[in-house]
Order: sequence, then C-alpha cells, then structure tokens
Amino acid sequence: MAVDSLDLIVVSLLAAAIAGYYLKNHFLAPPESKGFITTPASGGATNTRDILQTLHHHDKNVLLLYGSQTGTAEDFSHKMARELTSRFDLKCMVADFADYDWDNLKDISSDVLVFFVMATYGEGEPTDNAIEFFDYLETEDDLSSLRYCVFGLGNSTYEFFNAIGRKTRDLLTEKQAESFAPYGEGDDGLGTLDEDFLAWKDGVFESLRNNLHFEEQELKFQPRIKLEVRDDLTAEDETVALGEPNKRYLNSDEDLTKGPFDNTHPYVAPIVNVKELFKSEERHCVHVDFDISGSNLKYTTGDHLAIWPSNSNENIEKFVEAFGLKDKLDEVFDLKRLDQTYVAPFPTPITFGAVLRHHLEISGPISRQLLLSIAEFALTDEVKKSIMALANNKAKFAEEITAKKYNFADVLLKISNGQPWTKVPFEFIIENLQHLTPRYYSISSSSSKEKNTISVTAVVEAEQIEDRLITGVVTNLLKDIDIVKNKRDVKPLVTYNLSGPRNKFFEFKLPVHVRRSTFKLPTSSTTPIIMIGPGTGVAPLRGFIRERVQQFENGVNVGKSVLFYGCRNREQDYLYKDEWVQYGEVLGDKFELFTAFSREDPNKKVYVQHKLLENSAKINQMLLDGAMIYVCGDAAHMARDVQAAFAKIISDERDISVEKAGVLIRSLKVQNRYQEDVW
Repeated sequence: MAVDSLDLIVVSLLAAAIAGYYLKNHFLAPPESKGFITTPASGGATNTRDILQTLHHHDKNVLLLYGSQTGTAEDFSHKMARELTSRFDLKCMVADFADYDWDNLKDISSDVLVFFVMATYGEGEPTDNAIEFFDYLETEDDLSSLRYCVFGLGNSTYEFFNAIGRKTRDLLTEKQAESFAPYGEGDDGLGTLDEDFLAWKDGVFESLRNNLHFEEQELKFQPRIKLEVRDDLTAEDETVALGEPNKRYLNSDEDLTKGPFDNTHPYVAPIVNVKELFKSEERHCVHVDFDISGSNLKYTTGDHLAIWPSNSNENIEKFVEAFGLKDKLDEVFDLKRLDQTYVAPFPTPITFGAVLRHHLEISGPISRQLLLSIAEFALTDEVKKSIMALANNKAKFAEEITAKKYNFADVLLKISNGQPWTKVPFEFIIENLQHLTPRYYSISSSSSKEKNTISVTAVVEAEQIEDRLITGVVTNLLKDIDIVKNKRDVKPLVTYNLSGPRNKFFEFKLPVHVRRSTFKLPTSSTTPIIMIGPGTGVAPLRGFIRERVQQFENGVNVGKSVLFYGCRNREQDYLYKDEWVQYGEVLGDKFELFTAFSREDPNKKVYVQHKLLENSAKINQMLLDGAMIYVCGDAAHMARDVQAAFAKIISDERDISVEKAGVLIRSLKVQNRYQEDVW
C-alpha cells in the first residue's frame, strides 16, 4: 500500500519529537527528590543510592517502585506492599525512583519480584521522579534476570492514555525481562482508578498462588511502624513538629528564602491580594496573588503553582469524632520503624492534631480496599458483616458510597450509627490514608510583567449531597483567606487555622512551590496564537496575554493573539471582564476576543467550540500563517470537542477528509504547535 507523504511527515516529526523529549528531560531534569520528608533509612548501614545493597541489607524479596506526580501511584504502591506482606508474608520495600541509581537493576536476583507502578504525566510523559529511570531503561541492553509486573495510572481523556505504563511494559519486554503477572492499568478519566487497581491486584494474587505457588493467609494489618507516646514532651517543646512542611522549618535560625523549592521543601509565601471574581451567591472563584520578592523562587509564564494544603476545622472534627481522638489531639508521639526501609510521611516527634490537620488526606474518597482493611477493627461482629457486605459488592459500593462522595469518617460513622471506632490503631490510619499532597494550579500571571508575584485563579469547590457538604481542600482555604483578609460579612462554608504551625502562616501566608510546565508561548513574539480557555482554563492564557502586553509596551513586535473564552453567564462568572478591554486598548488589532455564554439562551447552549466554527476561515488562515494553538481546561469534554472543531475547520476550509485533518492536528501536537494544559 502506498504511503501518503503527509503520513511520512507526521512519522518523521514524531521520531524527532521523541528524541527531543528525552534529550530535553535528560538535561532539564528537576532536582532529585528525597522523598516527602526524609531519605530512606538503611538501619545499621549508611544511607545509599545503591538499590541492590539496600535490598540485600534489609533482606527484601519484593521491590515496589513508583512514578508519582500527585501521590496516587505512591499510595497504590504502599497499599500493594501491605497486602503482599499480610497475605503472602513477603518482605516488601517501597521506593521512589528518584532516591536510587539504576545502573545495577540488571543485577537484581530473579528471587526478587519487582513491581512498577507508573503514572503518566501531561502529554504522555513520565513523572518528574521517573525521568532519570527512563533514561536508564532506554539504554540498558539486558534485563533477562528481572522478574516484574506493571500497573499504569492514566486518564483516557488525554490523547496519550497510560503511555508511560505501556512504555515501561514494552521496554522491559524488549530487554528480555520476565513478567510474572498480567499488565494492568487504571483510568482516572472514567473514575475507575481504584476499581481497576483492585482488579489488577486480584490478578497478581492469582499469579502468585497458581504460578509461583505462594501460600496465602488471612488478611490482617501488620504495621511497619510502632507509635510511641512521648509523655516527656508537650506541644510547646521546640523539637515537636506542629505541621511544619519539614524539619528545616523547625530551625528558626535557617534562612528559608534561598531554596531550592520543590515538592519536599516549599516557600512560605505571603498572600498580598485575594479577591472574589464571581458575582454569584452560590458559586465562587478567587484570584490570589502570592509575593515571592526576596526569595529564590522563580517561575516562567505558563508554569504551575503547587499550594500545600491543610484540612478544614470541620473535616478534622468529623474525623476526630469517627475515631474517638478528641482527648489525643495535643499528645506528642514518635514513630519507631519496624521496617527500616519505611519512609516517614512527616517529621517526628509530632502531635496527633498536627498529623490530622497538615499531613493526612482525611476528606478524600474511600476505596473498597480501605473498607475491607479496616473490617478487623469493627466494634461488633454485626458492624464487621455490614462492612464486608458493602466492600465486597462493587455495584452497591459505587451507588451508595462513591456516587455520594463519602469520605473515610463519613462511611465509618454511617455504618456504626455514630459510634466511634476506638479499636483502630493510629498506625493503621497513618499507613492507610494517602498523604496530604500539594494541589497544582495554572499560573495566571506573567513572569515578565510580574517578576515578584505569582497569581492563581481557582473556582471554589463545594457540593451539597443530602446532609453533607463536600468541599475542596485548597480552594476553600483560599476562600476563607479572602473572607478574613478582606473582612467580608459572609460565613465561609468551612473554616481553617490560618495562623499555621507556630504562627508561621500568620498574616495570610501559604507554603508553595513551582512546577515547570511545557505549556509555553512561542519563542518568537511575532508568532500568532489561538487560545481556548473556558472558565478557569483562561488562567494561563491571561498570563500569556499579559506577557504579550509587556512585550508590546517594551517596543517588541508581537503577533496576533486570539482568545476564545466561555462561561455560563456574562453577569455572574465572566472572569477578568474589564481586563480584556484594557488589553484590547493596548494591543489594538493584535488582540481579539470571542466569548461564549452557555446559560444565557435557555434554548441553546453556546460553547467555545461553536465560536471556533463560526470563525472557521480566520482560524484556518492563522494556522497557515504558522499560528500556535493553546487549549486549557476540562479534558473530558471541552478539550476533545475543541480538537474536533479544529479538525472540522481544517477539513472544510482545505477540502480534505476529517481523517486527514486529524492527522494534521496530530502533527501540530508533535511540533508543539498544539499545546494543552487540561485536567
């Protein structure tokens, strides 16, 4: 069959892009992560980056490696390790790729089972902590002694669904490694990540029983840590952690403005401005400006800001009620490691209250696996039967728990009719709940125009389900700051301790760090750009436009910038309405805005993709003139609909098939002329 010249071009571009990607990540890899708080301990040995030495020293026969960006893959790895230990008496070690060197992976004995739990980040990229591992895996020739299995975490709303999980599997197969269990993958796009993980896990256990002949025993919690209450310490002792991001923040003499700042060490940035953007009583959206002057925290337009959260007073109270912890909040405890490879998720000694407020994900959704795990601590046999019946019924659990967004405390109180679960060890809570991780927001400021300020734009997440209010952790924290700082005469949905540990967040400060992004303006200021950003998807596009305004005011020639923005109603949630007018006054015909309001006409919903199609000829000409496309916002529907609109525009205007137009769209993505920042 003849090969179309257009297909050859696309294949060539794909090859070039892949080569460029690995070169880029090799030279631009972020600073090495050292885990959340501490590096892996090695018992009597010195700390080492030699994975073989660590496995041998601690007599481990299972290694679980995770590539994680938001903490989910890490959480799954720990869950799997706990079950492997409990069910099969295996000696498991969980490790962050960034904590070790990989030159001797090929020398790991075939007696050791290696699990790869791999999240895909962005447009088919490895997570930050797995970049160097992929450099190694690409160049290694022979891994024939390695026995492995892989679970991939992805989102089917993205074009490169589970690219890293699949690539890990394919590379290991190519290097002659032996798979001992089927490949599995989870889909966050369908909301089935937990269920997909459970299904894969069951398949792994079947392989362990039937193929490797491991004997299975009854599931029972086997702690890797032992909690020791410190009666000799109080919350006032300066060595006791009260929720500080890490131990460096316990040392008041250290200059903490120098960095480097990353997911292990944030900068505590003052909030100099916060304001409500919506004109609605039911829905809220805040614009927040963080002051980074005097620090070494840097960003470039298009990057993401990570905000380190804390839990609301209301969610803490509910959790305390569920586990009967009211009298323990100010008690101090330390952790003794029973497994010397265990990495503490927070600094110790620490108070119970600090752990609940700053370090554990207490308000997130609960999985069937977690419910099954806690059954052994049920107050009565009747309660245990109720738990087992619910956790073992996938459909019932989805209908009664997942769909109604119950969290851990809510479920337990519902099942026990309000009786506290006092038999649950706090070690179980620490080991089974996901750590509270930073939330990422597209930066809406320009690093050229606002060198000392980082801005974010966030819709406040809140949903009433029956008698329960489900709230977003960070967005409601920002809204609480807005209400208190601006002395608004309104009641917040939930409240927070805004002073922070030892008043370190006093006068409205929050810990933050910057994550680099590939969502960037063209290197040439004259390149035209087409931007699509409904809702808060407009955040980074606002930064782009402000950047071009700054360039124009500095006498730099800029290309045309066209923005397609959408919201529900121009009178209620039209973000930065007055700013767009100001930018137009500065840039003149170099800036053009098209708006879509989906709720104004009761007979017809108008979205950004409709406005794109209305301007078909203009869009096509801009693309022929070398324009770049930027799409930001919802991945599940908007991004796909927008891509389909571009394909139709190209098909109609150039008189080619939609399939050919789709190939052209993919080629634009390969050339980085079609960029997405979607979630």
